[in-house]
Amino acid sequence: MQRERFINLGFGNFVVASRVIGILNPASSPMRRLREDARAQGRLVDATQGRKTRSIIVTDSNHVILSAILPDTLGQRFIPLVSDEPGDE
Repeated sequence: MQRERFINLGFGNFVVASRVIGILNPASSPMRRLREDARAQGRLVDATQGRKTRSIIVTDSNHVILSAILPDTLGQRFIPLVSDEPGDE
């Protein structure tokens, strides 16, 4: 049985690491449209706790998660997971 890994999105919010497709910067117009489309379709999860959105996480279930943590910081949280993969000895 494989143990699921979680990534901390900040402020007590976590996501299953294997479900994450991408971590994106929210500043561009396409990312704003992605956010609004997800909101309209009920696929948006706001994990910012009222703070400024600094990254957008897209999952394999097509959900869009907003985080107040920078994309670079979230990306670094995945690095220890890569070395823990089976077969990396």
